[in-house]
Amino acid sequence: MKPLSSKIANGGGKGAAAKTSNAGQDMKIIATGMLVVMAIIYVTSKSYETVHPAIGFVRAFAEAAMVGGLADWFAVTALFRHPMGLPIPHTAIIPRNKDRIGDTLASFLKDNFLISRLVAQRMRHVDLASGIGRFLQSPSGGEGRIKFGASRLLGDAIASLDKDRLGTMFKGAVKKQAVNLDIATPLGQILEVVMAENRHGPLIDSTIRWAYRTLDTNEMVIRNIVSDRANAVMRWTGLDDRVANEVLDGLYKLLADMAADPHHPVRAKTEESLMHLAAELRHDPGLRKKVNEWKLELIENPAIASWLDGIWEQGREALLRAARDPDAALAGQFGDALIQLGNSLQQDEQLNRQINRFGRRAVIGVVDSYGDNIVKLVSETIRSWDTQTITDRVENAVGRDLQFIRVNGTLVGGLVGLLLHLLGYWI
Repeated sequence: MKPLSSKIANGGGKGAAAKTSNAGQDMKIIATGMLVVMAIIYVTSKSYETVHPAIGFVRAFAEAAMVGGLADWFAVTALFRHPMGLPIPHTAIIPRNKDRIGDTLASFLKDNFLISRLVAQRMRHVDLASGIGRFLQSPSGGEGRIKFGASRLLGDAIASLDKDRLGTMFKGAVKKQAVNLDIATPLGQILEVVMAENRHGPLIDSTIRWAYRTLDTNEMVIRNIVSDRANAVMRWTGLDDRVANEVLDGLYKLLADMAADPHHPVRAKTEESLMHLAAELRHDPGLRKKVNEWKLELIENPAIASWLDGIWEQGREALLRAARDPDAALAGQFGDALIQLGNSLQQDEQLNRQINRFGRRAVIGVVDSYGDNIVKLVSETIRSWDTQTITDRVENAVGRDLQFIRVNGTLVGGLVGLLLHLLGYWI
């Protein structure tokens, strides 16, 4: 794919230029053919002028037509090149003055188009919001070429970027935000809301069930601890097993009572501790500092880095799929939301005015900030063309009309010669 600067330097699309060139070439053949026909008529009529006086009128028409055609051929040719290759003064005007033409065209654009006041007047009649709204309402309609062309360009641009470098930037940005993020305050607020709405009950119930299963699984561990700490007499008399049974029975009963009674004192004490923790998360500097330290340790954990890598890769692939398949991207709730936005842009007058006002200010801002650069681009582009390039560009653009000048010059010259010949009879 050629870069944009190359396309500008080569005159953009070739299809329209080829059509214009062919039309100009056809008119050139017609104009030259008329000149040749006039020359043949002149020679023939000159030879037979004595046969009848009327032939003199034909000869006068053809003679003057040749003069007019040749004069206009010289004038048209002198614009682009030296006629017959002769370095006649004031010929090849466009190639010799291409730099001045570029500067003049750039100044013309700047003085007549890239003026904030004129742009503002023009933008008053541009309903940008309604145009965007119509596009969003029917994204698969008449704007299909624009949509698919833009999506293909966006997809190619995303695919061409260095994914590793972008991934590093993405992870760096996430880590930077995470480092500066205060998580203690929102944790305290969430805990307070949970307690206020009595949503902590299932959490405590789950904790009790987990504690019961853990106690049941590790019963032998507790018995061994009691036995290890008992003296020889207790072990000899079997009191260690009795103590272990009492400890286990007490713990089982405590957990069972807590599970059965929502107002159990231990549950109430747990709720009180949670409320105190919520307050400390919001106001205790020491606890807030510890939470921040835990957060930093978590951020530096390799598992978190691997998780961020996965998120980045999934997001990049999703973005590529959406860019390369705009119909799929616009389907479902996201597509419905865009259609609704399009309806709002068309029907909500206040939103419409705000969008159009923003568009006008944006365009005027571009003109103010980059108008000189646009003018400079035009001037430098024309300066970069060689003489043959600018000759071909201008000749292709206006060549058909210039050949019409030659045709008209031939016909007008012939009519003037005919009129002068007629006046010769009267004078």
